[in-house]
Amino acid sequence: MTGRRLDELTTVVLAANPSPMTLDGTNTYLLGAPGSGEVVVVDPGPDLPAHRAAVDAAVAARDATVAAVVVTHAHADHAAAVGWAGAWGVEAFAFRPELVPAAATALADGDVVARAGVTLEALHTPGHASDHLCLRVGETGVVLSGDHVLGRGTTVVAWPDGDMADYLASLRRLASYAATALYPGHGPVVTDPAATVADYLAHRAEREAEIVAALRAGDTTPAAVVARVYADVDPALHPAAQRSVRAHLAKLVAEGVVDRTGGGDEEHYRVR
Repeated sequence: MTGRRLDELTTVVLAANPSPMTLDGTNTYLLGAPGSGEVVVVDPGPDLPAHRAAVDAAVAARDATVAAVVVTHAHADHAAAVGWAGAWGVEAFAFRPELVPAAATALADGDVVARAGVTLEALHTPGHASDHLCLRVGETGVVLSGDHVLGRGTTVVAWPDGDMADYLASLRRLASYAATALYPGHGPVVTDPAATVADYLAHRAEREAEIVAALRAGDTTPAAVVARVYADVDPALHPAAQRSVRAHLAKLVAEGVVDRTGGGDEEHYRVR
């Protein structure tokens, strides 16, 4: 497999790591201008020999070499293979280099990686994870959205590192960029970014209302709230759902809507 072309700049290679959390697997993107003879690898993904072979084959199919590696965030399904940069003899970039498992250069909000005839602007979009970046392609207006916006379903706000207030602010920031398309870390291309981001914001507002309603109905723990609010969701996803619920609860506590008592296994919440 040599990947699939999405536009004149971009090839996607799907990693063989499907799961309820990664959907069909992690999307690894190769970006380079025609004739440049180079590509930037975004989210090399899991460190799997078969995936490395598929990425190398996709690079060769473009008659190119790798010019740089960029990761959207340090979660293993996106960044475990960042060490391939060393094998390719190129620089890797991450928002918080200390979180990724190989040497990398810090990429701050607003920084640009200009390689392979493309310009990738880093947009710090915390929420799913505190170190999350989206990457705006200057030549096309496409945004590589990592786990900020997925191609199918909604993302987990991975409390305690993830933060719901930050996530909502980051969604609104993404909306302001008027992306032509979103190339997500998992799932298919998002062809209507404005509508999708609006749906994400509406979904979070609905979930928050459901959480408050569950507390008013007598549920006091995150697990109890999840059992009620996510009753129609596969129980295998409930641990992930509980992280998003905890992120919602932390936001509601900070806003003075909800009180928290206790901690650990004795953690309880109630509406003020």
